[in-house]
Amino acid sequence: MSKPVTYASPDDVEQSFYQLVARGDADLLMQVWSDEEESLCVHPTGIRLLGLAPICDSWRSIFATTTLRVQAETVARWQGGMLAIHHLTEILFVGDDPNPHGPLYVTHVYGRGAHGWRLLSRHASAADDRHQARVESSSLTLH
Repeated sequence: MSKPVTYASPDDVEQSFYQLVARGDADLLMQVWSDEEESLCVHPTGIRLLGLAPICDSWRSIFATTTLRVQAETVARWQGGMLAIHHLTEILFVGDDPNPHGPLYVTHVYGRGAHGWRLLSRHASAADDRHQARVESSSLTLH
């Protein structure tokens, strides 16, 4: 059995996550996940997966049918001593299709444990840009 990878920061975990998604290897991708029983992944389809086995199976299924390249942009982040939360926007490139898909709003929750930082939770959902544009264009002046 190989020695677990140690991630020094949530940024290291996130960078590795996206590199491994691009490689399309679910088993390697699981190295970034915490081994907590309650690890959680919500795909943009709304399917909620609880636990490492269902999470790994879902990524295997995704990688069996396509390749993914993800452009991720950090929107906000917070980090404490043991927990970090990153909110991102993702644009997906699926297979050989040059057209972007998305955007997706993604929240990653990281925890620090015996082997450094790990991904505890990933929640991805389709962005509703029409709603966001209305919110950003409305006046924030309170009367």
